[in-house]
Amino acid sequence: MAYLMGIDLGSTSIKAIVYDELGNAVSSGSRPTPLTYDNKSQPTWCVWEPQQIWNSVTAAVREAVSAVENAEDIKALAVTGFGMDGLPIGNDGAPLYPMISWHCPRTIPQFEEFSQRMGTEYLFKRTGKTPQAIDSIYRMIWMKENRPDVLEKTDKWLLIEDYVNFRLCGERATDYSMATTTSVFDQRTHSWFDDLIEKAGIPRSIFPEAYRSGRILGNVLPETAEETGLSPKTKVVLGGHDYICAALATGAIDPSTLLDITGTWEMLVLSTDSTEITDDLYRSGYYLEGHVAPDRCCYVGSTISGDMTEWMRKQLCGEERIIADSQGKNIWSLISDACEKSSAGSSGCMFLPHFSGACAPHFDPNSMGAFVGLHNPVTKQDMIRSVFEGLDYQFRLMMDTFNKYKLGNPQRIVTTGGAVNNSFWVQNKADVTGCRLEVPEIDEATPLGAAMTAGIGAGIYKDEYEAVNAVRRNVKVYEPNEEAHKLYDECYNDVYVKLQDALSGVNHELSRKFR
Repeated sequence: MAYLMGIDLGSTSIKAIVYDELGNAVSSGSRPTPLTYDNKSQPTWCVWEPQQIWNSVTAAVREAVSAVENAEDIKALAVTGFGMDGLPIGNDGAPLYPMISWHCPRTIPQFEEFSQRMGTEYLFKRTGKTPQAIDSIYRMIWMKENRPDVLEKTDKWLLIEDYVNFRLCGERATDYSMATTTSVFDQRTHSWFDDLIEKAGIPRSIFPEAYRSGRILGNVLPETAEETGLSPKTKVVLGGHDYICAALATGAIDPSTLLDITGTWEMLVLSTDSTEITDDLYRSGYYLEGHVAPDRCCYVGSTISGDMTEWMRKQLCGEERIIADSQGKNIWSLISDACEKSSAGSSGCMFLPHFSGACAPHFDPNSMGAFVGLHNPVTKQDMIRSVFEGLDYQFRLMMDTFNKYKLGNPQRIVTTGGAVNNSFWVQNKADVTGCRLEVPEIDEATPLGAAMTAGIGAGIYKDEYEAVNAVRRNVKVYEPNEEAHKLYDECYNDVYVKLQDALSGVNHELSRKFR
């Protein structure tokens, strides 16, 4: 029996799942991803402490391995997770500074200075990547300006997945999809942009070698085997960015299938054979990223999503939380019930989901979230529902922009991620967009995609097509409600598409004062 493991480094939890060759989950383990606010004078600054991350990884892996009769049956594993966040390590492999989280706004000044000096369009035309304040290069510039002593001691800057791979097998490397998130990587030649790195004032030597996903990095180190319960015979295979691994798991490996994955971030991903960086791609708000499937790239559009439903749960749903705790009910089921007590359009209340700035298609790190249209008839249930509607309006904006610039002609839309467990949310997304949505019967697409990548690298599967066919699942279809779509269509065109620009001046002032 051959098993495969996917380790998923999520923003809220770290999961380790063991699968058989057909993609059936055999065992799993999970631990929280601890976010640390480490600076009292800068209350919005936050980091991931490397040892805490590693402790969560080892605990999750040990829990998953403990349910497997023979650890040697786990032939290979791969790590996946969010991008951008990384840390400097010294020659001895010891962390020199915590990982600055994507939640942290400290690198906005470095992003603004460098992108203005170089030109945002110029940077995009070189890299195919829309510059964002959370990109790794701006963390490095921040380190140069604020902790030059750390940068001087740095041997390699490892992204979070790369760091976990390093702890697992001792190799300092990254893959093409993760390298994209640094904003100084060329997908056309699979090499670092030495001139951009030099202009940023960062030592070229701290960038690790970049390889194609599926490369075997080595075996689990003996000391790591002791910590985790893994076998030293288990191969560590280079994985990739979380939503790109999910694309593999859902079969989104060619231009016919558009993937919508909704978790903390919502990502639209479309496979492409092209590495051409065009004016239309720049204007679209999408960017180019490496795929975990060989010899492919993806068009990617991103926006923050689940992070705001978590805020809504904590800040607006106190009554629902009390009922859930006292009666043992599912909090999200109660939240869906609250949404059903409202109606399409939320009595005119509309939500702008820019808690972490605006991403695709109109990037603006200083945009902020807002409820608009508040008046006496608006209830708490309306406000709760408006959060989901606002996120779905943003999804439609991304979809419309994608189609406007003709980046492809997908024949189907597949959606996955934590949001698919909320049937109200998925149906509302179909109603807002007017699109048919397919939800594969996959509980955890991201770690499954990582495990499939491990299987391809280790030779369990001949190629990505064999892997996709082996784990193929049935799908649940959501068709749009025509009456609801008509109302949403009017609200979207008459109001939502204007909100970001209408609130820009006020939000920029607030951002300067409070971020």
